[in-house]
Amino acid sequence: MIERYTLPEMGAVWTEQAKFQAWLDVEVEAARAMARHKIIPAAAARTIAQKAKFDVKRINEIEAEVNHDVIAFLTSVSEFVGEPAKYLHFGMTSSDVLDTALSLQIKRASALIEKKLQLVLRQIRQLAHKYQYSPCIGRTHGVMAEPTTVGLKFSVWYAELQRRQQHFLRAVETVTVGAISGAVGNYANLDPRIEQEVCKRLGLKPAPVSTQVIQRDRHAEYLCSLALIGSSLEKFATEIRNLQRTEIGEMAEGFAKGQKGSSAMPHKKNPITAERITGIARLLRGYTIPAMENVALWHERDIAHSSVERVIIPDATTILDYGLQKFLEVLKGLVVNEKRMLENIYYRGGLVFSQRVLLKLTGPVGSREKAYGMVQRNAMAALAGPGLFRDLLLKDREVMEYLNQPEIDECFDLAYYTRHVDKIFKRVYGK
Repeated sequence: MIERYTLPEMGAVWTEQAKFQAWLDVEVEAARAMARHKIIPAAAARTIAQKAKFDVKRINEIEAEVNHDVIAFLTSVSEFVGEPAKYLHFGMTSSDVLDTALSLQIKRASALIEKKLQLVLRQIRQLAHKYQYSPCIGRTHGVMAEPTTVGLKFSVWYAELQRRQQHFLRAVETVTVGAISGAVGNYANLDPRIEQEVCKRLGLKPAPVSTQVIQRDRHAEYLCSLALIGSSLEKFATEIRNLQRTEIGEMAEGFAKGQKGSSAMPHKKNPITAERITGIARLLRGYTIPAMENVALWHERDIAHSSVERVIIPDATTILDYGLQKFLEVLKGLVVNEKRMLENIYYRGGLVFSQRVLLKLTGPVGSREKAYGMVQRNAMAALAGPGLFRDLLLKDREVMEYLNQPEIDECFDLAYYTRHVDKIFKRVYGK
């Protein structure tokens, strides 16, 4: 991932230094376990644990000659360990190291993502409670529908992101497994207890069965969970973008002192961070296709997945970490214009209260279809102008045959639309 979208903590997880250190952690723990089971001499394991180091520059020099990164790594480590290095990687295959170490890196990256998810959820919850009863327009098809509350909007986001968090944590559990099972996964030169002990020491679970590789449906599920988080962030960001449109003006990204919105038009305040989050979601979805294509490897293993994963897993975790941070900043600086929301609710004399009027009329009129026609003609007249919906109703003789002014006024009471908010909040947030 480019430096612009890489935050320091996540970037540190995916450096070459961090990758080779994860490889070394696997190799050292494997040597210790083998010594405990008398597969290699205990003295050799102690020397490996004490002296094992690597040099990234040296690894790259060796790989340029041998064209094999794991052999280059082992050669570099051996130069530090000396003669006992003959017991390094004993009975193991490259994927034992690569896949188990990748699980370690994914686990570390996922911990950073989970931390950001918690922060975003907390911020959404705070906004939901702050604006629990603040009325705003609900829209369907992009058109004004009926009043709802800002708190309910945020609660929808909260519940959705909770689902995404739960899916993500299940995917992390699925993907963070290890395998020390040998060339085709049958432990021919190893003992399954080695795998169990190494995984336990590294905070992983052993894959119940593997070939030479951990099966890639696990990684595909993980990448899909990241993409779904991104898609939800995009959904929330798109709502902010739409509500920031000049003619709506109900929400907006914060605009910092000294910030400029346009190189050409000094009046502009653009939702640039929300738009960036939309772009990030597109990237994340793009990573899911190659991840799923990686599932079908030949026989017990090929390396068609390798070049793909070197890009998509670091990039996906890094860009999502960045996207969560940016969305958190948007939430913290979010401008909610309650005055404009009220103005929009009463646009053209409160058109959005039409269903309430319809329901009020249906009983006395005795026909829903007839009542609908009476309400619709006034609503369409209000849209066309110059009259306002409530005023037109009061001037409509046919409507006034069935309803009086207090009954019509009652139809425009916002409390009617917020009376169940507490119940919904209790379902979302508990007591």
